[in-house]
Amino acid sequence: MPENRAVIYKGPGHVEVEEVDYPTFELKDGPGVNPDNVGRQLPHAAILKVVATNICGSDQHMVRGRTTAPAGLALGHEITGEVVETGRDVEYIQTGDLVSVPFNIACGRCRNCKEGKTGICMYVNPDRPGSAYGYVDMGGWVGGQAEYALVPYADWNLLKFPDRDLAMAKIRDLAMLSDIFPTGFHGAVTAGVGPGSTVYIAGAGPVGLAAATSAFLLGAAVVIVADLQADRLAQARSFGCETIDVSQGSPTEQIEQILGEPEVDCAIDAVGFEARGHGSDSQTEHPATVLNATMDVTRAGGAVGIPGLYVTGDPGAADEAAKEGSLSVRLGLGWAKSLSFTTGQCPVMRYNRQLMMAILHDRVQIAKNVNATVVPLDQAADGYAEFDRGAARKYILDPHGMISS
Repeated sequence: MPENRAVIYKGPGHVEVEEVDYPTFELKDGPGVNPDNVGRQLPHAAILKVVATNICGSDQHMVRGRTTAPAGLALGHEITGEVVETGRDVEYIQTGDLVSVPFNIACGRCRNCKEGKTGICMYVNPDRPGSAYGYVDMGGWVGGQAEYALVPYADWNLLKFPDRDLAMAKIRDLAMLSDIFPTGFHGAVTAGVGPGSTVYIAGAGPVGLAAATSAFLLGAAVVIVADLQADRLAQARSFGCETIDVSQGSPTEQIEQILGEPEVDCAIDAVGFEARGHGSDSQTEHPATVLNATMDVTRAGGAVGIPGLYVTGDPGAADEAAKEGSLSVRLGLGWAKSLSFTTGQCPVMRYNRQLMMAILHDRVQIAKNVNATVVPLDQAADGYAEFDRGAARKYILDPHGMISS
């Protein structure tokens, strides 16, 4: 049995690569594992040799100590890999397949899964609908920032790449299918982006840049990306976005300078609960800032897509209400403008096959747009630290040295 190593959360600001158990077809006890999941038999699972596994902003929330994640949790929910073993009940996925793993864990059997709502599967997390690998309060499924990872319900969850050689040639792009590309696309779709749309995206991190890429793919006429980080705004401009530095003030006037009017057709919140204020408040956290700003700049009758993460437990919040996810959102403004809102995990399987085809047939360059940067698994801690400092990069961990330079 091969050895296995994984990125382990040790406490706020601290991750290490450590030896961990090789996956088996049974969910075992460990940090963050729901007691009702311990001993769960997984004959429907597959074990993957991880080819690529990414550092995500959602991981960063945990590493900053902004969730109730326990020390010892193996991190990582963005996984691309090669199947090396399958359980006895796996029928269609085969050893040797190169696959993308949706970050949502879904059974394929419950009502929500059958309706395509794979982000809120009812059976994989005993606490509440919805689950993910290596994430707090998500049932305790082991994270994939590792050399080997287990994927339950493999026939349902795994997306097989049709041509291995072509897939390896485009592996940096395909690695984005596990989360940020579908998540950004979901944000754009739910915001109503279409041909000729004007779009405002709050946040120029990887999800915001993926949303911008998606907006162009959907036919947007103008994509405006806002952030506080100059390097991230430069990355957005590198593929045709207009940009706004919200450290200079609220976005309304800057949008008017670009469009000739202060409102857009569609808005996307790609920031989430660690939002900072605008202008003179840009160094202070105000978690409802982006939600309120997107409502303010979206035309009446428009929509706001919210792929940015909001949590029910934030021990690092500035006030007691925010610690349990209660924010000062101007719902009255949204109501008065008849705005639509879509929140929650992206149902990755709704989009990943189509986006795979767009990548394989050269319709999009998502890795270039998010500045994908490959580093060895041993450099995971450095990747987390640089990302936390605002690096305009999407870090891909390469556990086995399989990604060519």
